[in-house]
Amino acid sequence: MSDDQAEPLALRSPEQFKALGHPVRHRIVNVLRQRPATLRQLSTALGLAKGTVGYHVRVLCEADLIHLKQTRQVRGGTEQYFALVSHDFTFHEDAHNGPQFLINAALGEMLPARPGQAEHTALRHLWLSQEQAHALAARLGEQEAEPHAADGTHREPYGLLVSLFPADIPTLEDDTIAPGEGA
Repeated sequence: MSDDQAEPLALRSPEQFKALGHPVRHRIVNVLRQRPATLRQLSTALGLAKGTVGYHVRVLCEADLIHLKQTRQVRGGTEQYFALVSHDFTFHEDAHNGPQFLINAALGEMLPARPGQAEHTALRHLWLSQEQAHALAARLGEQEAEPHAADGTHREPYGLLVSLFPADIPTLEDDTIAPGEGA
């Protein structure tokens, strides 16, 4: 598999979830979404020791989430560039912990907004027919699949967690008494 493939990697194995569940490994994956990188580049970006990053990269490789993309000879040594096996991950139909995993990952990434920085977090409930829910899910999927612009301009990373789910909200029966009328 190559890191520029169109198909998302379907997460399924306990090793994959365990690998991605660690905050350092999750951050490594997010850094590698930008481009392949060496251990030195990763350790600089993350502010961690090269040995620590090397350990976590090895765990991600063993879980088949990243791979050695290329090597390059430099000053008597060899640089190894690591890349994601896929830029997009999805959950296999057998992986029932997917939504909880994503919510925990999003919470781990959230930073308090600095002055002037955009931020919005809200929980809303929609009352939809099955057809409307399927249409909205399809539209959200299309938005998610939009390619990421890589035009070289400096941009700050923002996270977006969108979830359309059946909500556990009891439904009131129809009220046969008009509001304001007494019984």
